[in-house]
Amino acid sequence: MEADGSGWTDADALRFWTPQRMASATDPAFPSARPDANAMPKRNGAAASMPKAEHILGLKSVGVVFTYDKDPTTGEMQAHHCSASVVQSPGHDLILTAHHCVAGNSIFVPWYRTESPLNKQQYGFYRVERWFADPRYGKYNNKDPESDLDFAFAQLATSSSGKKVQDVVGANSLARTPGFNNNVTMVGYPTAKHDSEDHAVRCPTQTWAVPNQYQIQALCSGMYGGVSGGPWFSKVDWNNGTGEIIGNVGGYNGGGNDQNVDWVTYSPMHGDSFFQLYDDAKNNRPVERPQRYKQPPLPYSMGGGSTWEHAKLMASGDFTGKGRSDLIVVWTDGEVTLYNSNGRGGFDGERRLMKKNNGTWNHAEGITAGDFTGSSQFDLLVRWSDGEVTLYGDVGSKGLDWAGTQMIDPTKTDTWKHATQITAGRFIADKYVTDLMVRWSDGELTLYTNVGAEKKFAEEHKLKDSKDTNKAWQKATLLTAGEYGGSSKWDLLVRWEDGSINSYVGTTTGSLGATHTVHGGNFGTWTHSTVMTTGNFTGNGRTDDLIIRWSDGETSLYQDTTTEHLGTEINLVPQA
Repeated sequence: MEADGSGWTDADALRFWTPQRMASATDPAFPSARPDANAMPKRNGAAASMPKAEHILGLKSVGVVFTYDKDPTTGEMQAHHCSASVVQSPGHDLILTAHHCVAGNSIFVPWYRTESPLNKQQYGFYRVERWFADPRYGKYNNKDPESDLDFAFAQLATSSSGKKVQDVVGANSLARTPGFNNNVTMVGYPTAKHDSEDHAVRCPTQTWAVPNQYQIQALCSGMYGGVSGGPWFSKVDWNNGTGEIIGNVGGYNGGGNDQNVDWVTYSPMHGDSFFQLYDDAKNNRPVERPQRYKQPPLPYSMGGGSTWEHAKLMASGDFTGKGRSDLIVVWTDGEVTLYNSNGRGGFDGERRLMKKNNGTWNHAEGITAGDFTGSSQFDLLVRWSDGEVTLYGDVGSKGLDWAGTQMIDPTKTDTWKHATQITAGRFIADKYVTDLMVRWSDGELTLYTNVGAEKKFAEEHKLKDSKDTNKAWQKATLLTAGEYGGSSKWDLLVRWEDGSINSYVGTTTGSLGATHTVHGGNFGTWTHSTVMTTGNFTGNGRTDDLIIRWSDGETSLYQDTTTEHLGTEINLVPQA
């Protein structure tokens, strides 16, 4: 699909787009205004509040599209028809926007200022001479697979002063959308109808998959109509006014305004079809797509926060002998899932180890992973609600659909009913992860060394007595262990009930080791950390990547965590 602006001049644009018309025209991208942000529900018990769009002076490579045509459905003039961004091109004359923004007799105004008339805009205005859009897109603002193609490029005329837009404001680079989960900053221009300030907004947020679509979505309040086509930046240089773009507002239902979803904004994935169109636009070629759109294989997604709110237990370990950790999750319905690490701080697949409602795994109260059998494949240790403890050796190859090795018989002792938290580590052991730290309900802390199917828990060392510590360890909410100090020996990591986190370095059979502060207490965010585990999910070869599942389902990986600092945060699953 192509449309041009032949016969449409700068003088025509100036005559038509008076300040009054620029202020009063309407926007077709979102047919009805979204509700007021204050009326929308906020995250309950969340790690952070929903991201909110904030007004900014602008980014000079981003602007608005005004269209002379009337909306065929309403008969109203279209202003702030959409947002758009200047992108790198040989002709220094291309912008990126959404397919549903394509219309005749359009102009682009970079760094648009509502206070100024068209002939006084700081960086001028540029007529659209030619559109480049995929003809397979289909009907306007649809929810079909073809909505994956809701992107378009426009070739701009030189300004009345004879300048190319890229030479005036610079240009953004385009990169493939790396996956479903990304940190992005959305930039766009809501219309005055929806946002009376009528200035640009930005919103740093996180993305996740749109089910059954080659698209991503993100939460942000304040992304009203008019932001369609606006860029999603993976990185931005605010001083230069340009950055790297991996998405644009568009896709499912025109990029938003779904009455069943609150404050969700969508973007197509920038993949093969996107870059094929970009190549056509850069080379000024006709857009020819003779075949019907065939949706590409969808990148792997771990799902959304509404699912991960039900992740009850997590354990990390090298279950498959790949030399890096994978992740096992026990869900509240008893399903057990093994997530395959890609070795780069993310995951590229999953395998169900136990189906839901199996009658057994609903009763798992604690899990941890270690190489208790010495096979170089990690095993899963499970504490059940009745106090039984079971060891599943080589779970990556054997699975869980077998009896395992009973380590504690609940008919002979009920002691392990009181094992509130368990975590395996290499605190004393030289080679295999065969030590187990247990925090009991009365605050006692016990280290078991050389744990295995034969010796079981024979070597017991009391590190903290409930009486000696004045029951302080009853306030330990979560335990995990890893190589935070960079040595071959592991350290204990504890999250306390006030949200503070301590690491304990140099554990022996007689002492817990030196105390270090990883994160201070009395910060509301970390009291919402609900499940915690540590693995070797990145390329440094150490078990020092901390995974946190928050109360709202958001799941984060803190890469290369140390004894005194949380590592760089990688979002794995967005909040519910």
